[in-house]
Amino acid sequence: MTGVQRVNDLEVREVRDPQELRAIAHPIRLRLLDELFLSGPATATELSDRVGQSPANCSWHLRQLARYGYVEEADGGVGRRRPWRAVFRGRAWGGPDESVALSRAGDAATEVLFTREFDQLRRWQQTRRDEPAEWRDAGFVDQTIGWLTAPELAELAEELYPLLMRYADRVADSASRPPGARPVRFVAWGVPVPPTDS
Repeated sequence: MTGVQRVNDLEVREVRDPQELRAIAHPIRLRLLDELFLSGPATATELSDRVGQSPANCSWHLRQLARYGYVEEADGGVGRRRPWRAVFRGRAWGGPDESVALSRAGDAATEVLFTREFDQLRRWQQTRRDEPAEWRDAGFVDQTIGWLTAPELAELAEELYPLLMRYADRVADSASRPPGARPVRFVAWGVPVPPTDS
């Protein structure tokens, strides 16, 4: 992917700045983003109670996220009472022509993001029995192995991405969420198994 492309009406921008990737490769910043996406605009003080950090620390991390367009000031409030809101924009990184610095920053960001998703999966596994049957039965985890060529794997990735992004507009537009909707996390990957020495 180069530059900007659109997937299901979502603009997806290629990240070329290692500093931008470092901005999100921080567990506190990811927690702040989750809180803003899931609960809507909030002040640094409100967020501090939710993420277990001081208001000053939350404010500093929010400013770092704002610097790269991950959050922005919401309407209403001034100074310490100013609310922040998450900005939903697709971002991609990891191309064949990336610099060493971008490659390392991308690897670090990916590791932090995947660790967070694995933690959420573990939490679901531990609490799913407490969910209403409707949600317990709807949740899924699938795993398989297939034999593909590199072009087939690339084609599968192109088919999956729009499916995963089908409901992405609901993240930013709470009015588009149907009654009874809950946040659902989606993660997919298709990675070749490394060759074995025989």
